[in-house]
Amino acid sequence: FIAKPCAINLGIQDSGPHRAQPNAILEKVFTSITKSPDGKRLEGLSKQLDWDVRKIQRWFRHRRNQDKPTTLTKFCESMWRFTFYLSIFFYGIRFLWTAPWFWDTRQCWYNYPFQPLTSRLYYYYILELAFYWSLMFSQFTDIKRKDFLIMFVHHLATIGLITFSYMNNMVRVGTLVLCLHDASDFLLEAAKLANYAKYQRLCDAFFMLFGVVFIVTRLGIYPFWILNTTLFESWELIGPYPSWWLFNGLLVTLQVLHVIWSYLIIRTASKALVRGKVSKDDRSDVESSSEEEDVTSNSTKGILSSSSNGSNRLNGHVAGGQWTGE
Repeated sequence: FIAKPCAINLGIQDSGPHRAQPNAILEKVFTSITKSPDGKRLEGLSKQLDWDVRKIQRWFRHRRNQDKPTTLTKFCESMWRFTFYLSIFFYGIRFLWTAPWFWDTRQCWYNYPFQPLTSRLYYYYILELAFYWSLMFSQFTDIKRKDFLIMFVHHLATIGLITFSYMNNMVRVGTLVLCLHDASDFLLEAAKLANYAKYQRLCDAFFMLFGVVFIVTRLGIYPFWILNTTLFESWELIGPYPSWWLFNGLLVTLQVLHVIWSYLIIRTASKALVRGKVSKDDRSDVESSSEEEDVTSNSTKGILSSSSNGSNRLNGHVAGGQWTGE
C-alpha cells in the first residue's frame, strides 16, 4: 500500500524481463521435461523446429526469466526491510541511550542472572525475534535467490542466538549486539532502493557509507566492545558460567564472518572504483546472455550499477564478488 505508489512515483514500472515468444513445443518441454535442456536435447529441438541452437537457448533463458520478480516487486521488498531496520535501529538507540550497560559494559554482568526484564527491553527483543521469524517464513514466498540455503541457515542461527540469550537472561549484552548489527543494515537497503530507482550516484554514496559503517561496527566496535565484555569482563565478574563456551563460541564465529564479509566488501568496492563498473552478479535472480552482458557491462557505471541481468549487488553482504546474505 505504501511502497508501490512510491515506486511508481519514482518511475519504476511493473514490467518484467523480456518475454519469450509463444511456442507450443518449447513450452511443453519447459513445463513437462526440463527448464534447462542439455546439448543433446537442444540439438533435437533445433532439428524439429529448424531453429538455431542459440535461439533455442535464448528462448529458454527468457522463459525462465518470465517467472522472476519485477523491479517493482524487489523495490517493495527492500522498502519494507529499510523501514523496519531504520525504525528498530532508532528504537534501540533511544532505549539504550538511557541504559547503564550502554556506557559501561560491565553492567551487563552485575547481579547476573538476576536482572530485571523491563517492558522496553522485552519489546525490543521480541520485535527483533519476530522480524527474523518473518524472514524465515517469507523466504518461501518472497523473491527467490540462489543463496536461499545460506540465508535460511543464517536466519536460523540468528533466531537461535536471540532465543538462547533470552533464555539465559543475557538480554543486556544481547541488545548491544542487535543494535550494533542494525546500524548498517538500513543503509544497505537504502542503496538497493536507490539502485532500483536508477539514482546511481545516490546508490554509490549509500553503499560507500554502508561499507564504512559496516567495517567500523563489525571490525572495530564489535570485537573491542562486545567480545571484550563477553569473553573477559564476564569471566572476571561472574566466572565461567555454564553457557559461557557456547555463547562466546557463537559470537566469535560471527566475528569470523564479519572479517570475511568486510574483506569482500572492500575488494568489490576497490575493483568498482578502479574499473568504474561491477562484474556480473552470479547470484542474481535473472539470467542474461553473454552478448547482453558484454553490451551492458560496457555501459553501466558506478559502484553498484545494475548488471545486465536486471538484478543488482545489494541483496545482502558481498561474498566473492557476489552479494550474499549477511
